[in-house]
Amino acid sequence: MTPTVKLIADSGSTKTEWCLLKNNKPVIFTTQGMSPYFVNKDGMEKIIREEVLPFLKKNVVEEIYFYGTGCKNPVNLKMFKNVFKPIFPKAFIKIDHDLSGAAKALCGNEKGIACILGTGSNSCYYNGKRIVKNSPGLGFILGDEGSGAYLGKKVIQHFLYDIFDNDLRSRFDAKFVTTDAEILDAIYKQPLPNRYLASFAIFLAENRGHYMIENIIEDGLNDFFYTHIIRYRESFKLPVHFTGGIAFGFKDVIEQLSIGYELQLGNIFKSPMEGLIKYHQSI
Repeated sequence: MTPTVKLIADSGSTKTEWCLLKNNKPVIFTTQGMSPYFVNKDGMEKIIREEVLPFLKKNVVEEIYFYGTGCKNPVNLKMFKNVFKPIFPKAFIKIDHDLSGAAKALCGNEKGIACILGTGSNSCYYNGKRIVKNSPGLGFILGDEGSGAYLGKKVIQHFLYDIFDNDLRSRFDAKFVTTDAEILDAIYKQPLPNRYLASFAIFLAENRGHYMIENIIEDGLNDFFYTHIIRYRESFKLPVHFTGGIAFGFKDVIEQLSIGYELQLGNIFKSPMEGLIKYHQSI
């Protein structure tokens, strides 16, 4: 029997990570993000044809598992199916939201709390088969506590309010070479403000050890723990898992907060793809 050729995708607002799984051997590649809130149908088709198909070469994909931000919305779900079907007319196509993908990647077939801390943030209680509870995701303007956009916003606030001491202020100026007017224009008038905000989180990673930096990181991540994680009763009985660049980059703070809240810390993955490959290799 010929092994099934599978295409797996984990898509956020910033990037999409893909895996071509043939003979259970993964080939991983990356394209730009495919969030339906920032990329329209034509844009998605262009990404697949120009950035995905070249990696597939002559392989005929039989199964597609796409986990993406915004895919919980029925309108977006239908749009994604309309994007994939004409390009892969004979393939089985399963579209699901990014949090479901994170839960499968982090928990496998076990119960647990799955958390995303990337450009945005999200969390859920997963019962080993499906998501049972989900803390509301309010987006980067009202929510996204602990995310790159949330932490980046704190960095910008410190800059604009002139809270940074002289040392950090000079480091910020050297790193970004920008003005108050440029920052406000990028946030309020330009596209993809969440990505713009998240781009400032790198300043935190590059300046660890300074008390102001450590306070921003700890306060921002604590807001996620307090607002979301401990609202799940199950979080005090089950492992709490994390995925995303922010979670992975500041895992020492995640570990300390987990101890402080007396939580059982589980996996911390930089991206869900590692776990998704294992999950789809087993089914």
